[in-house]
Amino acid sequence: MLYWRQVATIAVKDLRSEFRTKEAINASVSFGMVILLLFSFAFDPTAEMTREFSGGLLWMTFAFAGALVLNRSFARELQNDCIDALVAAPVPASALFLGKAFANLVLLLMVEALCFPVFGIFYNVTWTRQLGSLALVCLLGTWGQTVIGTMFSALTVNIRLREVMLPLLVNTTLLPALLASMQLTVALLAGEPLAGDTVVWLKFLIGFDVIFTSLALTLVETVLVG
Repeated sequence: MLYWRQVATIAVKDLRSEFRTKEAINASVSFGMVILLLFSFAFDPTAEMTREFSGGLLWMTFAFAGALVLNRSFARELQNDCIDALVAAPVPASALFLGKAFANLVLLLMVEALCFPVFGIFYNVTWTRQLGSLALVCLLGTWGQTVIGTMFSALTVNIRLREVMLPLLVNTTLLPALLASMQLTVALLAGEPLAGDTVVWLKFLIGFDVIFTSLALTLVETVLVG
């Protein structure tokens, strides 16, 4: 119980800090909207085009817009050496990691929730036909992005070019999960249920999340403490 209270404390602290300034979420939402708007001019939003490219467009938007949120995960702790205080606090490294990961998950899901209506308008897509399944896919795909992004945010926090390095590292590692999320999103936006081949992609995405969450929890103390 104490462990999860520590996780919740870290998560609430990060969310309060972000909602106070709205620095990362405003930038992320704006960036996502701009990407969707530009792509709407680049492609003719016909039914066939939407079926082929919808998953890729959405998850490319989520990946690049999400990097702005993930980059702030540990960078906000640099002021006044707060990161050293967090590491020295009597809190397990895994609890610190999960707290920040849950806070990032909430922020990324908020960005995605705001992007979906805009996507539906610009591309003439009815995205609510398989809403429950689509929400599950977004949750699983976003959790994979969150776990990897939070870990690499800790790794690159002291690097001068972390704004460049973080998206490169995260998106490269995240490629399998992005591919699965894209395939599932394409099928769900077309109104198809989670059955047959799509279940294979869903199981792949769940396995990806389990493996990388386990690795992150195992290695986070080495990353933070050295």
